Amino acid sequence: MSSRKAIGFLLTGLNTLACSCFGNYVFFLLQQEHGFGNRENLLTCALHGLLYVPAAWIGGRFAERHGQTTSLKVGFAAMAVAMLAGGLLNSFTGVMLTLVFWTIGMCFTWPALEAFATLGESGAGTKRMVGIYNVVWSGSAGLMYFAGGMIFERLGARSLFWIPAGLFAVQYALTVWLERQLHAPALPAVAEPHQPEDAAFHQPVPPQTFLKMAWLANPFAYIAIHSFLAVIPGRAAELGLSVSQSGWFWSVWFLARVGCFVLLWQWGGWHYRFRWMLAAFVALIAAYAVLLLGKSFAVLLTAQVVFGLATGLLYYSSLFYSMDVGETKSEHGGIHEAAIGLGICLGPAVGAAALYLAPTQPNAGAFGVTALLLVGLVGLVGLRVRR
Repeated sequence: MSSRKAIGFLLTGLNTLACSCFGNYVFFLLQQEHGFGNRENLLTCALHGLLYVPAAWIGGRFAERHGQTTSLKVGFAAMAVAMLAGGLLNSFTGVMLTLVFWTIGMCFTWPALEAFATLGESGAGTKRMVGIYNVVWSGSAGLMYFAGGMIFERLGARSLFWIPAGLFAVQYALTVWLERQLHAPALPAVAEPHQPEDAAFHQPVPPQTFLKMAWLANPFAYIAIHSFLAVIPGRAAELGLSVSQSGWFWSVWFLARVGCFVLLWQWGGWHYRFRWMLAAFVALIAAYAVLLLGKSFAVLLTAQVVFGLATGLLYYSSLFYSMDVGETKSEHGGIHEAAIGLGICLGPAVGAAALYLAPTQPNAGAFGVTALLLVGLVGLVGLRVRR
């Protein structure tokens, strides 16, 4: 691995730590300092996703046209400023402003980091780099969720702003240093000619159909993920868990996703195989319902493992096909991220709407999102059958 790739993966890990610190635990902050319940946290998450969709698409196109490092500097600077402002503005308005500008800035980083990981790689190199990238970011996300509750309780809620601000500043400095080492103001977004792997051409449907199916399935994975993350403070209260205990307990599915990524990286038998995507989608729906409705810790732990495996395969499919099919990696990375934003918005929005329509039914949000996931399953099968 080249030194530039290593720096890219370091940036990926640091970015995940910083974004996870604020993005996952802001729901606890809103619950404890501003009295938010499940409905309000779901609406906050939906706002995050609504901003994410256009910002990720713009961020991907920006990185494709102006270079990955230029896009990274814009994103890191914007997020650092947003966190500093949030740390100084000790108010609800400050939290919301931070959420808005952090979301926009973040969308200039992920498409660039995803494209940077596979830039100039052969088919085998693309598989390896996507595997490393997925393990790095998912492992960092799991680590921060596990430790984030302890950080929140011991350092206070304001640490959700100051710690990410410092990490974003370090990332900006690393990007500037990387440019100087390479003697290039911006890494060009030019890749070697690339064709999808041979397995793609031995299936009943073309590679582009797998890309479309993955772009459909992954947003539904994020519908489930963020509809769940937004209500974890409420679930923790139901189960009698502190913020620290919640971080430890609910990090299991993150760790299962890391294991899934390692397996999928080392074994390519799932590439361009529809049955794997279908099985993951069905498992996703079942696990989500159990996570939102289950009461037994043993059952919830099992559901977390299934949830992590299912979301891992659906995410890996979307990113792998985005990088394996076509040449515009940053732009495809932007579409991949915009699709994630759609899921982040749509799932929590449906969950919040269900709770507004049935305020006396505390599980209305879970039922509404489960129904939405079933619609996604029908759509996935429809794409495959239509060919």
